[in-house]
Amino acid sequence: MAEGREVQWVEITPEQAGQRIDNFLMTRLKGAPRALIYRIVRKGEVRVNKKRVKVDYRLQGGDLVRVPPLRLAPREAVKEVSDNLRDVLLGSVIMEGPDWLVLNKPSGLAVHGGSGVKIGLIEALRQVRDDLTFLELVHRLDRDTSGCLLLAKSRDALVTLNTALKQHAMEKRYLALVSGRWPAKKSYVSARLDRYDAGNGERRVRVDPNGKVSRTRFAVMETFERATLIEAEPVTGRTHQIRVHAAHAGHPLLGDDKYPSRESEQLSRRMKVGRLFLHAHALTFPEPTNGRPVTVKAPLPDALEDVLRQARQ
Repeated sequence: MAEGREVQWVEITPEQAGQRIDNFLMTRLKGAPRALIYRIVRKGEVRVNKKRVKVDYRLQGGDLVRVPPLRLAPREAVKEVSDNLRDVLLGSVIMEGPDWLVLNKPSGLAVHGGSGVKIGLIEALRQVRDDLTFLELVHRLDRDTSGCLLLAKSRDALVTLNTALKQHAMEKRYLALVSGRWPAKKSYVSARLDRYDAGNGERRVRVDPNGKVSRTRFAVMETFERATLIEAEPVTGRTHQIRVHAAHAGHPLLGDDKYPSRESEQLSRRMKVGRLFLHAHALTFPEPTNGRPVTVKAPLPDALEDVLRQARQ
């Protein structure tokens, strides 16, 4: 991992403008954990136009940034991307435009580093795609969820796509295998959700009348003896929304170790579901430059296809 040995002075280009100083430094100082980035900004070691800034400062074209030298202890450093992960990420790009790209995110890969995760998808992809001066997540997927993940390659695209997300002009559809027979007439779940500390620093979500408004549309795709393949479309975008709404409806997702029932755990073992059966299989969003709808689809991973194949026998 390359470490800065001397102070660098970097002039911000128009392509780099608009991003937060902490995200810029994460890209510039490869291997530096976010906590260290925050520390050097707070201590004033990072300057913009010779002035102190906060970590949420948004860079402007022409800004002159002082980047201090770093010497990282091995335990501090963000993990370097392995050859295997590099190949997986490069092979996961489904579609790419001038200022955006969509990945078929693998299950088990967190989108961000932190909380014991040495490297997340965004940090890894910044290493792999070092040809890009800007790369940010437009939305997130749970660590154990696979499928379509949209990233922006420019600040303008990020702002446009984030606006589309907030205005519900982006459609995300997921495939999930749930325990039991999902009623065909149950096409909508509306239940307020609240995040809470489950202990050991782990955050979970529960239905709570004082929580945030949360809505999910559901449709039955295929019915099996003891399980149902459903399509879920989150109208709102709360953490673990599909998983908690399905469990609240009495049909937990198979392979879910956070919100299971005894029946769903037994069925997951019986059907040999080795991971969370939740896959973002389709994403539609407006192309940032012309507003035309772009639809991208991600095929089910082999492990999930194998579960369905066995269930059909």
